[in-house]
Amino acid sequence: MLAKIKSSSVYEEKYSYSRAIVIGDWVLLANTAGRNHATKVMPATALEQIKQTVENIEKALRGAGAELDHIVRARIYIPNLEHHAEVLTWWGERFRGIDPVVTITACPLASAEYLVEVEVTAYKGATPDAWTRAAVSLA
Repeated sequence: MLAKIKSSSVYEEKYSYSRAIVIGDWVLLANTAGRNHATKVMPATALEQIKQTVENIEKALRGAGAELDHIVRARIYIPNLEHHAEVLTWWGERFRGIDPVVTITACPLASAEYLVEVEVTAYKGATPDAWTRAAVSLA
């Protein structure tokens, strides 16, 4: 199955992209910001934006038949290094036990009001009961 999913974001039509693409059990989700799509309000802090961003991601994943538990990779983008600790601390608390591969990058974002953007990849078979855990030494 291949499905291209759109949301209520005006940017998807304006810039010709999909919110998510589903390829079998894989869900590729576009970079997502923290705007509340019901109120059109962008939270003022990085902490509030990461919370709203994850809520937006959860809604998009559900529209694709997936859940937050299915996230296997996340790329977090922040423009300000001083937000690194609070964003990753909140992320770590929210995703503890899910433990996706995560990369955080400090770089300019598409608008000065964006303090966080997140892109995720999910696999519908990645439920916690299906995981095995292993440890490796990087020494």
